[in-house]
Amino acid sequence: MNLGALVDLGVDPEFLQNELGKLPVHGYELKFSRESRKGISGTRVEVKIDHLHSHSGHHQHSHGKGEHDHHSTYAGIKKMIAASKLNEEVKRISLSVFRIIAEAEAKIHNKPLDEVHFHEVGAIDSIVDIVGAAICIHKLAPDSVLCSTVELGGGSIQCAHGIYPVPAPATAEILKHIPVKKGSVNYEATTPTGAAILAACVNEFTDITDFIILKTGYGAGGRDGSLPNVLRVFLCESKDIRYPEKMPSLIIECNIDDMNPELYDYIIDSLFSAGAMDVYITPIIMKKSRPAVKLSVLCSPDNETEINEILLRETSTIGVRKYPVEKTMLDRKTELIQTKYGEIRVKSAYYHGKCIKSKPEYDDCNKLARENKVPISIVYREAGKEISKLN
Repeated sequence: MNLGALVDLGVDPEFLQNELGKLPVHGYELKFSRESRKGISGTRVEVKIDHLHSHSGHHQHSHGKGEHDHHSTYAGIKKMIAASKLNEEVKRISLSVFRIIAEAEAKIHNKPLDEVHFHEVGAIDSIVDIVGAAICIHKLAPDSVLCSTVELGGGSIQCAHGIYPVPAPATAEILKHIPVKKGSVNYEATTPTGAAILAACVNEFTDITDFIILKTGYGAGGRDGSLPNVLRVFLCESKDIRYPEKMPSLIIECNIDDMNPELYDYIIDSLFSAGAMDVYITPIIMKKSRPAVKLSVLCSPDNETEINEILLRETSTIGVRKYPVEKTMLDRKTELIQTKYGEIRVKSAYYHGKCIKSKPEYDDCNKLARENKVPISIVYREAGKEISKLN
């Protein structure tokens, strides 16, 4: 269903098959078809196994003796993927998914990681599922992957270790710390393979749909029930990428002419810890020509109480003032770049979805300049070259 949804979203089936051909796995073919589930049309992807393998969904696999047996252990699968001609990012995603499953199985069966035998996912169809998912996600190249609360289903399943209530033991282990729900349907709605793909690839689990939908894909499952048995995937764009974000904010400030200047560094850190978006000091002249400073804090209205408390308790002021402002912010993203001196974080700002400015993180440049014993200006220059390639 995952492959079906991603193909339906726009991944070319021929491209997917060609990329899967870079794996030394044989004895199967992919079948693509359009099918409906409760009136919802989607793409169905089936992995047709040759006569050496009997195939019954994701729950039971009996493997024949032959060239594919070594693909059923984590060590064998890891070696196979690493030696393939797949893209390095596809390898990384695939190995991450398999490792998550292996760690779950190792814990359940109390075995060393490399000795884990994949009863449920060692078969060819699941290798295709997992590596195919990595190929599709790499091809679509999203900035991030979001997923709603995971539906586990209900009832019981027959697996290699007997009959178990849904979820399967491996599924339950893999989905630790991930929001789940049960009972929408009376069958297994999330397999260990599907759970591991989510655990490895999803950046955030949320039911908030605060985005703009660009395209929708449906992957059809093998059965139909009371609910449409489809997996729905959206290709989306964040709202705050399209236009600069406008945020109601406050300026809270006070005038100070009688405080030890050494205290400002501590107070500024405290204000930022309390949620301040910006803190700055302006030299001013107060009554009787006394030199002083105006301490200004930009913050959300939600942080007003805590900011006021810090200013009144930690500084010598006896009062503060505030006024509302509207802050317009560009969308921002932090990325890592690799220079000959090491990795540097780069902050980029976007306007109407286009990058208009980028700058390297000072702390990273400072650290690398000292470690490599070169002027910091040289590190900045090297960072600038990589930023030009990035943009």
